[in-house]
Amino acid sequence: MACSLWLEQFILSAIVMLIISPKITAQQPTYRYHICTNTSTFTPNSAFPKNLNATLSSLLSNATLSNGFYNTSSGALQGPDAANGLFLCRGDISSSLCQICVKASCENIITLCPNQKEAIIWYDECMLRYSNRSIFADMEEQPGVYLWNINNASNPSQFNEALGDLMGSLENKAVGSSKFFATEDVSLTTFSRLYGLVQCTPDIFPLDCRTCLANCVREIPSCCNGKQGGRVYKPSCNIRFEVAPFYTEASQPPPSPSTNATPPSSPSPSPPPATLTNSGGNRKISSETIITITVPAAVVFIIILSASCYCLLRRKEYQIANEGNGGNEISVVESLQFDLHSILAATCNFSEGNKIGEGGFGSVYKGTLHNGQMVAIKRQSESSGQGLEEFKNEVALVAKLQHRNLVRLLGFCAEEGEKILVYEFVSNKSLDYFLFDLEKQRQLDWLMRCKIIGGIARGLLYLHEDSRLRIIHRDLKASNVLLNEDMNPKIADFGMARICGVDQSQGNTNRIVGT
Repeated sequence: MACSLWLEQFILSAIVMLIISPKITAQQPTYRYHICTNTSTFTPNSAFPKNLNATLSSLLSNATLSNGFYNTSSGALQGPDAANGLFLCRGDISSSLCQICVKASCENIITLCPNQKEAIIWYDECMLRYSNRSIFADMEEQPGVYLWNINNASNPSQFNEALGDLMGSLENKAVGSSKFFATEDVSLTTFSRLYGLVQCTPDIFPLDCRTCLANCVREIPSCCNGKQGGRVYKPSCNIRFEVAPFYTEASQPPPSPSTNATPPSSPSPSPPPATLTNSGGNRKISSETIITITVPAAVVFIIILSASCYCLLRRKEYQIANEGNGGNEISVVESLQFDLHSILAATCNFSEGNKIGEGGFGSVYKGTLHNGQMVAIKRQSESSGQGLEEFKNEVALVAKLQHRNLVRLLGFCAEEGEKILVYEFVSNKSLDYFLFDLEKQRQLDWLMRCKIIGGIARGLLYLHEDSRLRIIHRDLKASNVLLNEDMNPKIADFGMARICGVDQSQGNTNRIVGT
């Protein structure tokens, strides 16, 4: 009864909120990858970070005025502290989404590359880069990255033939356009099509654009052969193909190119109008109007659904509280699942460049989720003897542990034979990295060492006395103690941990574990 009354009040408040809100924006950019070039770094008090802030601010302020491309500089152009930056928005998106993407890029690139003088970040909707060297009007292909769809084409030979024809046509269309941008689709079978997109930065020459795109196409067999989708990102160009539509067709031809010294691209076209047919004839309603109508309705539906689920969850929690804790393990586990596609995208398909460690469980990779969050991803090796049920039990166990001196588990993935754990990213590696390195040892004065010892002790006390479950770690060592940016210790790796009874003071084990 009380939940029903609360639900009614919640829905009423939501409807009032929607009525008084003039518009709801549903579009958000999708992060894909970034690269920080470590050859040159800066210190916080130097001139470069000030110039970089000015450059990023200028890029953001021009995102809606630039027709999808803009470059700018702060500081002396040839000086070591110059900050040269540019962005390129996808040729089919609106100026408002371009601005949103540039804003996200400016914010995240500072976090992801905190002290590098050169960096680049890619989203589905835009690319942004900066450097202390000149990066304008020169075709550059490094650094680059490629990503691919994990699904295979049903008929690879037919698919590759159609893809080759599509990319050749797109290359010609892009070089011959004022925007250096082109989209096209071709037939695969009677019921399926293949969609493609290519784009160059409009500050390079047409011949350079053709060369850059051709080199991207040559990389497809290396990265994406027989895959249903793929993309190749380079600083001066990019290509993408999918078996599902992913771009918006332009409804009007692009205007003639600008005569500025740094050629901007043409204005981003609005999405095409959708045609509705009724008995009175045809009439057109813009995509913006459709979004304004459908998004609030969808939000109301989501709010109602969320509120209903909340009530059901509260009822379930009440039942569990009265029946004991034996039945909620599955719900804990299921709520933490990541899909394998997200993991592959976050780690660039477990690339060696993202590998940061290896242990008995398997390899550990640094990754970045679609929302920009940095994570540590542990991929179980084939030689590990842990089964799926043991793996899920470990997930359910670690998910219940919440303490500042324990590494926080964010989720897991168990698809296609993979067993993967996703943890918070701890920036300063493990304690052994400092203890056994002659240079790093100097950072550990006695106050720092006492701080680390105290943090480890607090984490163990929580496991042994204060957590809901009494847990023995059984593999505590320097490599399993991670240090965050403030050198606070976090105990990690609970693959060998064991749960004990509340009043249990001793126990037996069937196998020897630990180091």
